[in-house]
Amino acid sequence: MKNLPPLPAERTLRVISGRWKPVILYHLLSGPRRLSELSRLMPAVSQKVLIQQLREMEAHRIVSRTIFPQVPPRVDYEATALGQSLKPVLMALCEWGRRHAAELDEPEHVADCARLSLPE
Repeated sequence: MKNLPPLPAERTLRVISGRWKPVILYHLLSGPRRLSELSRLMPAVSQKVLIQQLREMEAHRIVSRTIFPQVPPRVDYEATALGQSLKPVLMALCEWGRRHAAELDEPEHVADCARLSLPE
């Protein structure tokens, strides 16, 4: 794992930075998902990038991978407790993004954060 910065805010941003990491984590906060499910939920991401982002998140221990010994092999990904603890951060980012869009008179360009609310 690359050296992470000592400043906590910078460390957090480094762990969740990436085009797809927040989106992947959002989908995993509601429960385990298979790679194929994640691919369907995010059709714009290539499988190579999706796997790369999942591996980085696994290295940072915010996502875990479970391999089921069956044919064909089944792999589930889920947010760890540490990953689950990022939910308020993601919701705060969502809310800030909504406010930013409103400030720029572009509220129609963002989803409603209430739609993104997940069960506790």
